[in-house]
Amino acid sequence: MKQKIGFMVILMAIASIGFAQKVDVISETTVGKVTKSLISKSSSQDKLRIEKCVKQTAALWRSTDGSEADFETFCEQNFITSPAKLAELFDRLQLNFEQIFGLYNKLSVELKRPLHLDQGEVLPIDELYGAWDPFAHLTDDFFDNKIAFIITLNFPFYSLEEKQLVGSAWTPRDWGYARLGDIFSSRVPAALLLKTSETTTVADTYISNYNIYMGKLFDNTGKSRFPEGMKLITHWGLRDELKSNYSNKKDGLEKQLVIYEVMKRIITQTIPNEVINSDKYTWNPYTNKVFDNNIEVKTTPEPSTRYFHLLENFKAMQAIDKYSPSYPSYIHRKFDQEMEIPQEEVEKMFIDFISSPTVKNVAKLIQKRLGRKLQAFDIWYDGFKSRSSIPAETLDAKVREKYPTKDAFEKDLPEILAKLGFQKEKAAFICSKIAVDASRGAGHAWEASMKSDVAHLRTRIGENGMDYKGYNIAVHEFGHNVEQTISLHLVDNYFLRGVPNTSFTEALAFVFQKRDLQLLGMTDPTPNQRELTTLDIFWGSYEIMGVSLVDMNVWKWLYANPNATPQELKETVNRISIEVWNKYYAPIFGISDQPILGIYSHMIDAPLYLSAYPVGQLIEYQVETHLEGKNFGEEVIRMYSIGRKAPQVWMKEAVGERLSILPLINATNNALKVVK
Repeated sequence: MKQKIGFMVILMAIASIGFAQKVDVISETTVGKVTKSLISKSSSQDKLRIEKCVKQTAALWRSTDGSEADFETFCEQNFITSPAKLAELFDRLQLNFEQIFGLYNKLSVELKRPLHLDQGEVLPIDELYGAWDPFAHLTDDFFDNKIAFIITLNFPFYSLEEKQLVGSAWTPRDWGYARLGDIFSSRVPAALLLKTSETTTVADTYISNYNIYMGKLFDNTGKSRFPEGMKLITHWGLRDELKSNYSNKKDGLEKQLVIYEVMKRIITQTIPNEVINSDKYTWNPYTNKVFDNNIEVKTTPEPSTRYFHLLENFKAMQAIDKYSPSYPSYIHRKFDQEMEIPQEEVEKMFIDFISSPTVKNVAKLIQKRLGRKLQAFDIWYDGFKSRSSIPAETLDAKVREKYPTKDAFEKDLPEILAKLGFQKEKAAFICSKIAVDASRGAGHAWEASMKSDVAHLRTRIGENGMDYKGYNIAVHEFGHNVEQTISLHLVDNYFLRGVPNTSFTEALAFVFQKRDLQLLGMTDPTPNQRELTTLDIFWGSYEIMGVSLVDMNVWKWLYANPNATPQELKETVNRISIEVWNKYYAPIFGISDQPILGIYSHMIDAPLYLSAYPVGQLIEYQVETHLEGKNFGEEVIRMYSIGRKAPQVWMKEAVGERLSILPLINATNNALKVVK
């Protein structure tokens, strides 16, 4: 009883915040009448829940749902006053939604296999199936049959402000009730949801098939510096190849310079159409000339295709705005609703971080370690990692021997967890819920949404087996899968499954990824590894925060210029990339007007996802610090079974402190005193 009274005190504290939707059909008079009637039949503890739930249900009611009299009857018949009956309804909804979400998710996974997996040619029909969204009609159907209204009438929707204000006092069951209340906070037509799915799928396919044949590149000296047959996806493959060459003392810098020229051609869309995903011609990205058997051929630059897909994503997301008054723009939905950290707060955190004096001190150290002036692409400096001192060829050979097939990697997953400190039984259980697939793209992790299904780990696996890049990505994705499995199977209730936002799963993926050499049984005698790791996380955060600022500012510009053309958007992305560079990076690098912050593929195929990475890196550092001296496996299970509470609530429970940039900055300053 004490717990219930505490929850009602919480409801009283937030009652004035209310539901942000505008009433469409049901009058305020009817809302007041129904509310008063239900209160008269209920205990005093239900008063605030009734006020909130009747208001939000009225806001979502349309003329097609019935008259005001029908609304009154529905509320009188379906509001539940008994706590036991409410809990019984919640438990039944858990079971049913796990089947619905789980089967829809499984269907989506299966239909996208030809697009995501390395299974031969993609047919036009594959793209149509892949773009179809099984979830699209769920909202329409559940409002039509009144299931959605039963939920809104009994389980309140809480805004981000409300969750931040009182969420720390909620029990896991309270959080489950609140997450159930999140499901039907808006009423978006199925046609728009389908359009969104189609648009993002087409953009994802464009990116997944955007490869550069590196053996066909040559520089101004006429040399081709990459092996024949090397095919790298943009931007991930290009970036990782650039990073791997910090340990190449022979011609690593020359290779990096070539890659950077390719990246700039992609950003500006001056790349010849003829060299995209084709090994027919040779190409000098410096001069932008293309040759066929040493004879120059006429080419055409890629149209503004990259920015066409970005613009189409914006249009699809913008079309939903009017159906989501609680979150009236995609920017609000991405940050306030999905990330549950306001965009302004994220932006300020990033600016404060990349403006800190610590950046200049780390840059000086990097320049000293490189023995040359910084280049713009040194935002990806990889020299703090252990693997940077090990030749790429050695790593590739080690990985290919160990993992000649995807099945070999999948079979080894329990052993990987055992090496990280997971108990044998826990490791076996988690890995029994994960399947490995050979990816067409760079790789990703796809979660399961019901306990009887499995999560999917996708990474690139070549004809000769997995190379180091594929392995490194696979370990990262495995971290996602471990989180996905723990947070589905070990949370208090189904509606609490998952993590606060994607940054939290990225954090664990980063934690796994940095242990890739350890898992291969390879060690590096380099001293001060702890300090080097801190510097690596700091520099990685500095890089991706700038990329994220570009992404956010581009979306702000799109909302201010909704009728822009792809050409105008291309010019704007390049302009914003250069502006962010000149303000926060040029003073450090001594190089102005660089567009490199606009290269990330996620900007094109995953709208406003990029902020998840730097927030994830901040979380990663706090998680890593917390894990020191503790049992890795036990703590990972404990933290990631907390479930999808609000970010700051999760942080306090998991690591004992709020999300902040200060722990990483302070630790970096200390690391600079050690690493010379």
